[in-house]
Amino acid sequence: MPGSRITALGRYQPSRVLTNDDLAGMVDTSDEWIRRRTGIATRRIAAETESVADMAAAAAADALASAGLDPSDIGLVTVATCSAVDRCPSTAAQVAGRLGIPAAVAYDLNNGCAGFCTALATADHAVRAGAARHALVNGAEKMSDVTDWTDRSSCVLLGDGAGAAVVSAAEPEGIGPVVWGSDPTRADAVRLLGDWHPRFAQKGQTVFRWVTAELPAIAREACRRAGLTPSDLAGVVTHQANLRIIENVVRRLDLPDHVVVAQDVVDSGNTSAASVPLALAKLVERGELPAGGPVLLLAFGGGMSWAGQVVTCP
Repeated sequence: MPGSRITALGRYQPSRVLTNDDLAGMVDTSDEWIRRRTGIATRRIAAETESVADMAAAAAADALASAGLDPSDIGLVTVATCSAVDRCPSTAAQVAGRLGIPAAVAYDLNNGCAGFCTALATADHAVRAGAARHALVNGAEKMSDVTDWTDRSSCVLLGDGAGAAVVSAAEPEGIGPVVWGSDPTRADAVRLLGDWHPRFAQKGQTVFRWVTAELPAIAREACRRAGLTPSDLAGVVTHQANLRIIENVVRRLDLPDHVVVAQDVVDSGNTSAASVPLALAKLVERGELPAGGPVLLLAFGGGMSWAGQVVTCP
């Protein structure tokens, strides 16, 4: 079977910037408290009329243009999201329609904040099996729709946005074996439960303890399956949940100074399934990652779920 690799990236963020000082006027908090607890300075908030499909389509169009492909070349479209309100047609089907992709299989995938890495793995498997030659993989969230704006512990975290990747058949392969799974005994640690108007909630300390204890071993296993060690990496892009979590995990990996670590959470907040592709696309745009360099993608979230793989930087 052929291998696959990421050949292009795209991203989109809404224009409205919500600062910590803005939040201090809404709930009992402060810029100092938010930065100390989370590392976040700003986040982007979508307009009321802006949907998950709008953002996903914008990021996907950016990725498709960067890849230099025709819409008819795409055989699979998937959108990782937990905040889309549309059930049918799927967000992915709406993206395909807006981009003029004529006959691709299109489906949404909900694995919380681990969604993009999970969707990337399923697209990689589909391309390897010959089900599609080119796939469009999106992570898109409008977390502002599911935010409890009266809860200072969670409303300071969340933001909106989308990231996308084109995955194409290629040799040598550029997407390493996925390490994924879930721990249902901690399923209530991150949740979006309820009717058509659910609200995001999490047990912050439970998440912090689990991630800092378990994620470094998952990261090392993803590297091992790709035939690498963490010190061989050019970059690490984890789910942008909290700067304290990112720094703690990276410290436990004992990475050399040359490894670039994504910290987009500072400017974008926690964008759930959008956070990994959004952060990766920005690093590539700024030239902070070398083309062809190995980059570890690693995400975790509701479930408690996780997924990660080493990819070759486009």
